[in-house]
Amino acid sequence: MKHNIWNEQTNMSMLTDFYEFTMSNGYMDHGLCDKIACFDLYFRRIPDSGGYAIMAGVEQMIDFLTSLNFDNNDIDYLRSQDTFSEDFLTYLQDFKFECDIWCVPEGMPIFPNEPIVKVRGPIVQAQMIETMLLVTINHQCLIATKSSRIVRSAIGRAVMEFGARRAHGYDASVLGARAAYISGVTGTSNTLAAQQFDIPCLGTMAHSWVQAFDDEYEAFRAYALSFPDNCLLLVDTYNTLKSGLPNAIRIAKEVLEPMGKRLKGIRIDSGDLAYLTIESRRVLDEAGLQDCKITVSNSMDEYLIRNLIHQGAQIDSFGVGERLITSKSEPVFGGVYKLCAIGDSGDELEPRMKISDNPDKVTNPGCKELWRFYDRASGKALADLITLEGEIINEDEPYEIFDPFLTWKRKTLINFRVKKLLEPVFEKGRLVYERRKLSEIREFCLEQQNTLYETMKRFENPQLYFVDLSQDLWDLKESYLRDHSDI
Repeated sequence: MKHNIWNEQTNMSMLTDFYEFTMSNGYMDHGLCDKIACFDLYFRRIPDSGGYAIMAGVEQMIDFLTSLNFDNNDIDYLRSQDTFSEDFLTYLQDFKFECDIWCVPEGMPIFPNEPIVKVRGPIVQAQMIETMLLVTINHQCLIATKSSRIVRSAIGRAVMEFGARRAHGYDASVLGARAAYISGVTGTSNTLAAQQFDIPCLGTMAHSWVQAFDDEYEAFRAYALSFPDNCLLLVDTYNTLKSGLPNAIRIAKEVLEPMGKRLKGIRIDSGDLAYLTIESRRVLDEAGLQDCKITVSNSMDEYLIRNLIHQGAQIDSFGVGERLITSKSEPVFGGVYKLCAIGDSGDELEPRMKISDNPDKVTNPGCKELWRFYDRASGKALADLITLEGEIINEDEPYEIFDPFLTWKRKTLINFRVKKLLEPVFEKGRLVYERRKLSEIREFCLEQQNTLYETMKRFENPQLYFVDLSQDLWDLKESYLRDHSDI
């Protein structure tokens, strides 16, 4: 038995739910293999009752789809299940990806019920990639969204991602660091993530360093001699104010300043952080170390950070670990992947719709486009609109939007520009997407967040952003409900 499942020979194409294979074999058995299907990937609710989420994971989605294949080991395993026909196994052995895919670009604020990934192609292929798309997009959107909240709570102070050891596995630690960087953290302690994605790598010492020496001063002195240009000392191993801070100041005066160096900072990882940072700042300033920065860690999240700042804590940067990398307050993003149309060719697809007693699970039928309206004067985002493919929005004429559930709530938009949010990624299986550097995605993310009104960024009761349906799409949905409901 293999104990290490992640290696260069691992075929990620097999990361599917088993029903994707059984359904695909069934499609083939009943002559549906060549049917063209359209699927939407969307999410139903913003984590932590926030005002918006952040799109992430597109680059890893591309990596998966460009290497999609089934080797002999995969075929042998599937054959051993005594479930699949030889025709289906031969299809997999000769597999060639041929779908069209569109997605919202990474870093863009996104909202519930709007298609953030759209897939159109042979139903077997479109069905088979469901799990990998969901696990990729769900995870990184979740961590990027949580990180955005944490970064905003720091009000311009640096936030460092320190969560590798608490992440839910290797991939979660590395890709979580990537998603966090998109949303504005300054760097990561995860060396592998820093290496792979060119993220600033951060970190100094742990309490074990201090404990490894006979006394705290000697531990600090040894560290300062090894790293005089980047000396940040962890001062809470024994007693922050009576021991750690005085010893840090001694190091600054007795070791670093004679070398022409400055103490870069101190870190506090426990205790009353508001009180300790206020006192530390006072003592450091009195010692002439006004440039010495104060970093804190210890189970940080957006609420604790906000409360510390409100209490007047003197903090220059935050190290945030477990509550960021696991999105501890709400660890599920909730993206889903639903069939919305099917037919014999991509140009003539019949709408499909899931009807449910739970209104949140009723889907929007048909192949769709997603648009964002921006105010020409302020540049702020006004609303998103889901339309059927082929609909045109004239920027020179007023456009009426309405709530798809409370239809009497209507608003006429004027002086706007519109942007299509779904960008082509694959055409008939061929990659057409211009891949971006992570630094560019991060910059784009911060720019796009600035297009949102501040009222949408509140942690409690954020302003609701409009995600509306076009009249044509709403009419289609209502018609489908009338024709297919038993009520």
